[in-house]
Amino acid sequence: MAVPAISSEALREMIQGPGEEWTYEMRRQCQEILPGLLLGPLQASKSIDTLREKKITHILCIRDAKEAFSVRPRFPDQFVYMVLDVEDNEEQNLIRIYPQANQFIEQAIAQNGRVLVHCNGGISLSPAFVVMYVMQHLRLSWEDALHLVQNRRYCISPNGGFLTQIKEYESIYKASLAIQAYPRLDQGATARRKRDDEEDEDEIQRIEDRKRALVDDDDDDDQMMMD
Repeated sequence: MAVPAISSEALREMIQGPGEEWTYEMRRQCQEILPGLLLGPLQASKSIDTLREKKITHILCIRDAKEAFSVRPRFPDQFVYMVLDVEDNEEQNLIRIYPQANQFIEQAIAQNGRVLVHCNGGISLSPAFVVMYVMQHLRLSWEDALHLVQNRRYCISPNGGFLTQIKEYESIYKASLAIQAYPRLDQGATARRKRDDEEDEDEIQRIEDRKRALVDDDDDDDQMMMD
């Protein structure tokens, strides 16, 4: 189960924006990107009042291993956490790690939960994962997914390496959709081939029957002439 269905008109508005008026202070807060999916910085994950106010149930903590002392689960007895250690540099492979984040978010929303995705600043690392999720689950281009997230959290700016991988992931998820659709198309083609083969066999049988009938008629005529 993914995010709740969004009408095409509402989706267009979310992509084109604008979202709510942005102020500098909002960098320290979390914003709801899609129903049940929020994005923000470390500060939002440290405030139990904010988490309760936003009705958060799950927290995806994405951090550089060097930040483990400060960027960590704060309330493990009150929320479901996943921690991903990801280097915040352009060489880091996000596509390999993304499926874990995707599964966590999907499970949270499937349970009618609300998940906060955060890193230290909520500027580059965690937004990259959220853009990929939005792109895949709403079947958007990378540009539209980036615009949608940025219209909700204006300060995001994935680094160049992350942005390149976001672009690459558009091709990956679209290829995956095509592969999922292919078996259904193949089954339809197989059924059509089977029907065609059966029709061919029926036609061959009819021709053979006509041939036998002609042969039988000739045999009868020969017999009559002999008599």
